[in-house]
Amino acid sequence: MADEPNQGPRRLIAITFDENSIERGTPEVEHERAIAIYDLIEDNVFDPVGIADGPYRLELSIKENRLTFRVLSAEDGAPLVTHILSLSPLRKVVKDYFLICESYFSAIKTAAPAQIEAIDMGRRGVHDEGSRLLAERLEGKINVDHDTARRLFTLICALHFKG
Repeated sequence: MADEPNQGPRRLIAITFDENSIERGTPEVEHERAIAIYDLIEDNVFDPVGIADGPYRLELSIKENRLTFRVLSAEDGAPLVTHILSLSPLRKVVKDYFLICESYFSAIKTAAPAQIEAIDMGRRGVHDEGSRLLAERLEGKINVDHDTARRLFTLICALHFKG
């Protein structure tokens, strides 16, 4: 794959949250969400199955332990498709990810470099596991590449982060 960001028709150009279902967080949480969105918008492959070429806008909402992907036309904001995913399969890996991130941030203050590196490798492994699981949950609905799945998983984690 080229080093250039995806500028083709199968990509996201904007992500918003349904404010009725996703509460605003602390300034720190909002900052983490903004970084996750920026990284995702900067370079992604997002291809809703059976939908005409984009680019697309994505509105995320969480209702009754379900994550809703509402895909909209970037051109006029018209709704194109909505996919609802249960968050239950992701819950354990998100919890594990938060725990290992907590360990990592504690370790960087006092631990030896080898220990920090080992924890970081574990953190990346859990992140990859969450990315794979998310891509599997989206299979047949929205095609994403590995990097996009990783960035979406990061964003989902940021939605659950309380600060």
